[in-house]
Amino acid sequence: MDIRTVDLNLLVVFDAMARHCSVGRAGEALGLSQPATSAALARLRTVFDDALFVRAGAQMKPTPRAMELAPAVHRVVEAINAEILQKASFDPARTERTFTILTPDIGEVAFLPGVLRRLRQEAPQVRLRATARTRFAAAEALESGEGDLAVGFFPDLHKAGFFQQALFKTSYACVTCAHAGPAVERMTQRQYLAARHVVVRPDGREHLLDRYLDDKGWQRHVTLELSHFMSLLSLLPGTDLVATVPEDIATVMERHIAIRRIALPFAVPVIDVQQFWHRRMQHDPANRWLRGLFHEVNRREANEGLRP
Repeated sequence: MDIRTVDLNLLVVFDAMARHCSVGRAGEALGLSQPATSAALARLRTVFDDALFVRAGAQMKPTPRAMELAPAVHRVVEAINAEILQKASFDPARTERTFTILTPDIGEVAFLPGVLRRLRQEAPQVRLRATARTRFAAAEALESGEGDLAVGFFPDLHKAGFFQQALFKTSYACVTCAHAGPAVERMTQRQYLAARHVVVRPDGREHLLDRYLDDKGWQRHVTLELSHFMSLLSLLPGTDLVATVPEDIATVMERHIAIRRIALPFAVPVIDVQQFWHRRMQHDPANRWLRGLFHEVNRREANEGLRP
């Protein structure tokens, strides 16, 4: 017998007949008419080359072959109902799953603290792995399933095959060591471009502020280029270096070192911070829970800063 030639719906009829020993009652249990149930029984007899169920008084009694098959058929039907046809579910309180979040170091500082506090309460066995990706690798990681969620500024993910959800809008702040030179509240354009800049380009790629300045034809005097924002905590103190960083980074830096903010001589570009996921994960319960948690914890209203 070749399984490809067998209508597996017939096993459901067989299981009902084995339980009810009646064509009429089996049909009622399955929502089938008596003629339809009888027709299915006839097909079962052909498939197994056995009468399977024969009339004995008011009942249809199973043959020895049917009695032999009944436990296995019941297990198959139950397994399909319980493990295949049930709606996918996810219980965060019991799962031990590891989720991979694609985000630069600014995301680790800005997004993860609040999420970790919620995980401790709601999903204590969940593990997070935060990792950065180069320009094109973020899309590849989400497509392959290597990454579950990308959180931050990812202009390369605004394309077909990906879903996105806004978290908040932010901008840039210009900072320097609080003890560097005479205190100034604002720079002119000439002063800003001539200052000794330390520029952070995570994963080495061009970012929004770079494009903004390039479009205006402005060239900064870059003394130092870094890959990680958190390196500024040890490099800015005691220098006259100037850094133009996202607002969240400036807020975090103020908690650890003495810095001074300097008003920029131009209207700073707005950064759209979003979370992204691949369309394969759109209806996955675990991914839906994860992005719901990130959105609830990290969404902000206009002009709302980084939460403690």
